[in-house]
Amino acid sequence: MNPAQQPIGVFDSGVGGLSVLRALKAELPHERFVYLADSANAPYGERGDAYVGARTHAITRFLREKHHIKALVVACNTATAAAIHEVRHSHADLPLVGLEPAIKPALAVTRTGHVGVVGTRGTLTSAKFGKLMASLAGQAHFVVQPCDGLAHAIERSVAQPLAAPGASPGISATPPISSTTETGVLCERYVRAMGAFGKGPGQMDTLVLGCTHYIFVAHELRALVGPDVTFIETGEPVARQTRRLLETAGLLNGDGLGAGGISMALPNALGKSDPAPCSVRLLTTGPLPMLQAAAQRWLDLPPDCCEAVLVP
Repeated sequence: MNPAQQPIGVFDSGVGGLSVLRALKAELPHERFVYLADSANAPYGERGDAYVGARTHAITRFLREKHHIKALVVACNTATAAAIHEVRHSHADLPLVGLEPAIKPALAVTRTGHVGVVGTRGTLTSAKFGKLMASLAGQAHFVVQPCDGLAHAIERSVAQPLAAPGASPGISATPPISSTTETGVLCERYVRAMGAFGKGPGQMDTLVLGCTHYIFVAHELRALVGPDVTFIETGEPVARQTRRLLETAGLLNGDGLGAGGISMALPNALGKSDPAPCSVRLLTTGPLPMLQAAAQRWLDLPPDCCEAVLVP
C-alpha cells in the first residue's frame, strides 16, 4: 500500500478518545483510521505513570506492527503527560500528536480572567501539566479540579439507551442531566466544588475539558454552569495539527482511494484484509458491546466496524 494510504492510529484508555476521532474524521475525510480503546486497563487517570507508559508503548507497537499506521494520535491527556516524550524517542520516524488541556486557548477566550479546568487526577498532577501551568502564572486565575471516577462513569454510561428511538447520534442524543445517574452525580459534585461560574466579576466564564471523555457529558456540565460559560476542548486543534504533520511528511491522503479508484480494506488484528472496505476500524481490549454502543451513539458507525483484541 502507498504509505499515504496507510491508516492513522488513534488510541485512548477507553471510548473518550472517540471525541478526537470524530474531529479527525471531519478534518481528514479521505483518511483511514484505526482506533484502539484500552478499556480493559482504564481509567489511565487513576494509575501511575509507569503503568500508563508501559501501556502506551505496547499499544504503539501493536498499531505499528499489526496495522502499519503512518501516524499516531495519542487521544489521551494522561498518556500524553506520562509517556509521549518516551514514545517520540522510541519511534522517531512516526508522526506523533499528543493532547494536553487547552489552557492557552482558554486564556484567549476568558473575559473575567477566571478559568476552570477539569481533568483526571493523573493529568492534573503530572509534571507536564505543572510545567504548563507554571509557564502561564499570573495570566489568569485557574481553578483546577480532578474528577476522580468521571471518565470511568462515562465509559459505563454508553450502555444506557438513547434519549429517544431514532435520535441522531452525538452529544445531543445523550439523556438529559439527572441527579440519579452516576455521571450526573459526579458532574454536580465536582462543579459545585469549583465555585461560581458566569460572566460576573470573580466568576469562571471558561471551562477547560481536560479529558477526552468529558465532551460526552457536556450537556450535564452545561446544565450546571449555565449558558454563559465557554467550553474548551482539544479535538479540533488536534485534528488540525495532525493535518499539518501529514502534509509536512508528505503523507496526506488526497482521495482515500487505492489504484483505479477502488477503496482498499484495512488489515485486521490478524493481518488479514477485511471483507468489505471500512475507513474506520475500532478496536478494544475490553468488552466489545461497550465499544459498539459508543460507536453507534457518538459516531454513527455499525457494530461490524468494531473488534475485540488482545494487546499484551
